[in-house]
Amino acid sequence: MPLLLNDSTSELYVNRRHFLRAMSTVSIAVPILTACGSNSNSNRAPTASKPPAGSPVTAPPVSFIHGVASGDPLDDRVILWTRVTPDQADGGGITVLCEVAEDPEFENVVLAENLVTGPERDYTVKFDAAGLLSEQHYWYRFSVGEQLSPVGRALTLPMPGQYAEHLRFAVCSCSSYPHGYFSVYRMIANRSDLNFVLHLGDYIYEYGDGEYGDNAGRLLDPNHEILVLDDYRRRYAHYRRDVDLQAVHQTHPFITVWDDHETADNSYKDGANNHNDGEGEWDARKTQAIQAYFEWMPIRPPTASEDSIYRSFRYGDLADFVMLDTRIEGRIKQLDNPADPARTDARDLLGQTQKEWFKNKLATAQNTWKIVGQQVMFAQLQLLEIQRLLPGVPTNEFSPLVAINMDQWDGYPSEREEILDFVEENAIKNMVVLTGDIHSSWANELYKSSAILTSGVFEEPLGVEFVTPSVTSPGFPDGAAELVSAVLPVVNPHMKYTDLKNHGFILMDVTHQRAQAEFYYAANIDAADQSGVESSKVKSMAVERGSSRLKEDTPLSRPKF
Repeated sequence: MPLLLNDSTSELYVNRRHFLRAMSTVSIAVPILTACGSNSNSNRAPTASKPPAGSPVTAPPVSFIHGVASGDPLDDRVILWTRVTPDQADGGGITVLCEVAEDPEFENVVLAENLVTGPERDYTVKFDAAGLLSEQHYWYRFSVGEQLSPVGRALTLPMPGQYAEHLRFAVCSCSSYPHGYFSVYRMIANRSDLNFVLHLGDYIYEYGDGEYGDNAGRLLDPNHEILVLDDYRRRYAHYRRDVDLQAVHQTHPFITVWDDHETADNSYKDGANNHNDGEGEWDARKTQAIQAYFEWMPIRPPTASEDSIYRSFRYGDLADFVMLDTRIEGRIKQLDNPADPARTDARDLLGQTQKEWFKNKLATAQNTWKIVGQQVMFAQLQLLEIQRLLPGVPTNEFSPLVAINMDQWDGYPSEREEILDFVEENAIKNMVVLTGDIHSSWANELYKSSAILTSGVFEEPLGVEFVTPSVTSPGFPDGAAELVSAVLPVVNPHMKYTDLKNHGFILMDVTHQRAQAEFYYAANIDAADQSGVESSKVKSMAVERGSSRLKEDTPLSRPKF
């Protein structure tokens, strides 16, 4: 994927305080990705203002119908994203001005750069805005001539090692467009005090109309299963027209990883459950899906030699974030049968290169908390006893879990045991795993042994895991969800909380003393313009520094700012 080129005639607007940093930093425009953006830090909604001085007098007519986004924040930079839609598709390049300011009125512009985009990157624009100050809000916008984008808000991280007292971020995943409205995204957008949003995959789904979800007001474009580059681009573009998704991107930076549906259901390195020979070569489909992802998401582009998304972030001295790809980086094909003897073999989920990188990041992490963002449930899930404990309930009532069990770490237990052995042998403390994928909420203590009944009494857990509910994708049906939640702790006593049907997100509130997960659920995803919280269902779970025992119903946290 080619890099966007800077226009040599671009002007750099800086104030005195930023002059030296701006002059010593090379600002680059990089390949494309969608993510989130931001709102004003004062409680004013972002507004567009008149075009800046120096804008071209004439420019091709365009619109910014897909909003703006920011992502992959560091202490001195952040990725800024938009997409321009030409009024006439002549196939030519378009010069786009990106401005970054310290205020929403753009009276104090600290960076400006002209960037060129075109059809080769689907008219998306990505700018790695460098030379910024740490732990500071910035506002950004794009323009072509007199046409202005919405204004987004971004927030940089504290410097590595700098004392950081408090961190708040949202965790979400799994947004199937035809299953309902993105009320959960609006709920997150309404929280102005978050540092960022951690999106753990299934940002889009590959299915066509009627194949997965049937909300009549939420039809897809294209209306068939997406297979090639143009399909994937159109599907991202369709999602990004959603006003709630635009709002959360405009308000907060995103840190993202993909899961399976950004390519195809239950994907792995060499194929997918939802891919067959009649749909072309898997490698071609995967490559084109990855290209569209990096075009449409606000993620830093990969190196020229690989399309990897595993990477790390440091939040001051408070938290080290390790983002994994448990999906297509190194995963071998899932087993069909949990009783297959091959299940206990050494089978790759991460792949050797990523696994060694992951171990090194855990061993060298210097901050209080080691937070692992990844796709599929890490904790052991013992299902075989469920039928016995719920006689007369059809097995297909549990299909959301049974169908994906071998897709989770349970399908690769030898590699999970290797990771947990490493954590134990190296005395790695305060590990928090954050997970998406299964459209339901879980709070788990992590043990090496699968014989959890005695482990919960005689052993200390090695970490905790919080699994986020989905934005819209369906969990268990009514009735079955409540039954299974009641039974799960009997055969899985390390699982301290479950909600198997409600849609929402996790708010993570982290201090040096404790890491707390607060589960918030949407009151309604069946109608537009809904952002209410189901207050009776709010749940908090916390783990204290130095311990991996979960505490239930801890006091809810306060806003950060």
